[in-house]
Amino acid sequence: MDQSKGHSGKTIAGTDINQVKEQNAQSGLSYNEAKAFIAKNMGGHGTEIFSDTDSLAIRQELQKDGKKN
Repeated sequence: MDQSKGHSGKTIAGTDINQVKEQNAQSGLSYNEAKAFIAKNMGGHGTEIFSDTDSLAIRQELQKDGKKN
C-alpha cells in the first residue's frame, strides 16, 4: 500500500477502484435514470413526478370527445 498518499487506489481485497468507476460510467443507466425511464415509458402507480403528460389537457380532450359521441 502506498503510505505516502494513504491509499493506492485499491481496496483491501485488491479491487482497482478507478477501474470499477470507469466500468460503472460505461455500464448504462443509473438506478434513478432507469426508474425515470420506466416511469415515463411504462406508466404505473406513483410515477406522476416522472411523467411529461399534461393530464389536464388529456381530461379536456376526453371530455370533448365524449360530448361529440
